[in-house]
Amino acid sequence: MTTQSLAPLFDDSRVDALSQQLTTIFNSSALSLMVSIGHRTRLFDVLSLLPPSRSDQVAHAAGLQERYVREWLNVMVVGKILDYSASDKTYSLPPEHAVLLTRAAASPTNMAAIAQYIPVIASAEDQIVQCFAEGNGVPPSELHRFYKVVAEDNAQRAVAALEDHILPLVPNLLEDLRLGIDVLDIGCGRGYVLNKLAMLFPNSQFIGYDLNEDAIATAIHRAQSQQLHNVHFQVRDTARLEEIETYNLITSFDAMQDQATPAQLLRNIYNALRPDGVYLMQEIHAASDVSGNLNHPLAPLLYTVSCMHSMTTSPAATTSPVATTSPTADDLELVTGREKASELLREAGFTHIEIKQLPHDVVNDYYIVCK
Repeated sequence: MTTQSLAPLFDDSRVDALSQQLTTIFNSSALSLMVSIGHRTRLFDVLSLLPPSRSDQVAHAAGLQERYVREWLNVMVVGKILDYSASDKTYSLPPEHAVLLTRAAASPTNMAAIAQYIPVIASAEDQIVQCFAEGNGVPPSELHRFYKVVAEDNAQRAVAALEDHILPLVPNLLEDLRLGIDVLDIGCGRGYVLNKLAMLFPNSQFIGYDLNEDAIATAIHRAQSQQLHNVHFQVRDTARLEEIETYNLITSFDAMQDQATPAQLLRNIYNALRPDGVYLMQEIHAASDVSGNLNHPLAPLLYTVSCMHSMTTSPAATTSPVATTSPTADDLELVTGREKASELLREAGFTHIEIKQLPHDVVNDYYIVCK
């Protein structure tokens, strides 16, 4: 028997299958960019309020240039997002699609904001290619608008679901908040969550920590504009949290993977909680090993954001010497997963860890953690 006869047969069907898959990927990638533009220009919002309309009518209603609007409308038609009537050359947004694409939906079902992640992370592609060769990181400032997009995404998914879905996951928490407790939010960003909580529960006291000075300034401005006196924000490194048994509730929303020393932070959170306190942690719904995420509906997007943001902008990557940086055991990626997150929580001293999901939320897990 010759060596050639032992070689695996070349399977043409696999070539055809991948060719079709790549064609779908390229078309979908292009549509992601245009969905992002439709969201940012509010074209979806305008279309949801109009009857079937010509491109000039849509442009006039949106206050935009007709030439660009017309080309965008045509992309949406061939992408099967808008309906088009060839007889009178009018475009329309089906109400079933409007639920997923407009701010009027203002709920976890509104997915248009998510499309912004693609152009935002792609803006740093050149620097990230360099990271592959040299191992260094990318300063967060290079990913223009990323944190603004994150804030908008969290405001939609977390804030809109707080009172009716997220808080009820913790037994008796709503009643405790109404009576009055002390709450800390780690990585509070622009303060959307805390300001909403402060408005809903005036008897409770809220404090938010974040390293981003611009985000904290925005959070403070929003609190002042709403005349909220029970919420306070500070620029602070949460890895150096030193409070002891101070809070009844500590929360974090998609913040753990951005920490330079997550294990240390979790130990600090353990120490800062009162004996009967609760840590409510929202993190990405995923398994820690890639084999457990093969059927995750958003796995390619999540791993891409992890590679092009979470890994490259982590403090460990951006401060380590060029060509010597590698993820440490304490470094987390966006897709940390339940197993690794649970391990870190147990190592921090927590003994009761319950992981829950919401029916409408395929993105997040909610960890209810107690001492």
